[in-house]
Amino acid sequence: MAFVTRQFVRSVSSSSTASASAKKIIVKHVAVIGGGLMGAGIAQVAAATGHTVVLVDQAEDILAKSKKGIEESLKKIAKKKFAENPTAGGEFVEKTMSSISTSTDAASIVHSTDLVVEAIVENLKVKNELFQRLDKFAPEHTIFASNTSSLQITNIANATTRQDRFAGLHFFNPVPMMKLVEVIKTPMTSQKTFESLIDFSKSLGKHPVTCKDTPGFIVNRLLVPYLMEAIRLYERGTFRLTPPHSQPESPP
Repeated sequence: MAFVTRQFVRSVSSSSTASASAKKIIVKHVAVIGGGLMGAGIAQVAAATGHTVVLVDQAEDILAKSKKGIEESLKKIAKKKFAENPTAGGEFVEKTMSSISTSTDAASIVHSTDLVVEAIVENLKVKNELFQRLDKFAPEHTIFASNTSSLQITNIANATTRQDRFAGLHFFNPVPMMKLVEVIKTPMTSQKTFESLIDFSKSLGKHPVTCKDTPGFIVNRLLVPYLMEAIRLYERGTFRLTPPHSQPESPP
């Protein structure tokens, strides 16, 4: 009887542990690597929706420019959103900016983050070196995501030991305005990670769409043939381009 009891308790304990481990990650603290147009936009929308954000880049002057751009963008949004209450608009801008800090040392700040979003140069080697380094310092629960638009997520995830906690999170420019986000799941991405990123995207006020790890994902995969057909139409003489401000030719 004692043996049966121990086995039952052990079974219940294992089930509870499994259930706890299956819980989705609630993202509160976000590290955005890359202070360019995309990175700054991601940082802005995350901070504006109640997340604590650290924006990381290589130089202080880049980060200063990024924060200035974010503040200007927020003021434009506040002017429309709080047209009848300028005071509330000012508070919105101030509160959002207070949620964004900056750093030039990614490794020193990932120890307290739930999600790392990379938005740096489209170079696989550079991305791999970054994630390989951050993998050593980030907590076990931390999810890694890349905003790449052209590289396969699997090839980036393989530089880490957390392939199950790695996915693609592809935003569109300008991030504060564009609602669509592609959430890319690799064969190694866990369902827990995937669902956590879906929830995070929704918390930003975005519309996430799911996608397998295929070249170009969804939007770019559709865009390239569209652009190629436009080029073919031009080559066939179906239409011609008129220089800006030029006057149309007079009929003979």
